[in-house]
Amino acid sequence: MQNKKVIFQDWGSVDYSEAWGKQESIFADIVAQKVANRTNNTVGPTDNYLIFVEHPHVYTLGKSGKPEHLLLGDAELKEKGATYHKINRGGDITYHGPGQIVGYPILDLDNFFTDIHLYLRTLEEAIILTLAEYGIVAGRYPGYTGVWLEPDSERARKICAMGVRSSRWVTMHGFAFNVNADLSYFNHIVPCGIDDKQVTSMEAELGAKQDISEVKKRLKHHLSVLFQMDFV
Repeated sequence: MQNKKVIFQDWGSVDYSEAWGKQESIFADIVAQKVANRTNNTVGPTDNYLIFVEHPHVYTLGKSGKPEHLLLGDAELKEKGATYHKINRGGDITYHGPGQIVGYPILDLDNFFTDIHLYLRTLEEAIILTLAEYGIVAGRYPGYTGVWLEPDSERARKICAMGVRSSRWVTMHGFAFNVNADLSYFNHIVPCGIDDKQVTSMEAELGAKQDISEVKKRLKHHLSVLFQMDFV
């Protein structure tokens, strides 16, 4: 039974480890329902979630990442007011912090489409369409996930990073979209393992802080259309 109803939650500002634990719990419940359906030969619907959150300054390292891509030691992390976590998503190291929309879609892709490549491209498309509403032309950088500005030029710069995990077609983790983020924190890592490209934000591109609640509203709309979601 396909279920395109998606439970939307905005958690506000939440410590990374707390949010990770909540994500894992939701993810485990959905996987357990799928296992029970298969075991009992039933077709009970599985839940889907879209979570928006902001995190205090934190660096996270994915499974394929290199620890040396964090350029700070423990004392320097403390001085910057940042924490560091090795986590179970794909991808290398990235930064999360205030002024960034972190999106965690915890979806059963059996309710949508079972194609991780298409899933990532669809998330990217929602960001690209949101940026277009602000007059920012964005696109994709061949060979990399995420959303980029001027990807075909020497000025290529990333505005949204992505890293996901999937098991039994249930997703977790997601994207980090720089709206008003403090970009200086990216100077202390090799972002996503790419050492020759810059990182940017909507604020940096437009020359003024943006209304992040309005950006969330527009992004949520584009996600709902592209995935044919019905938010509850």
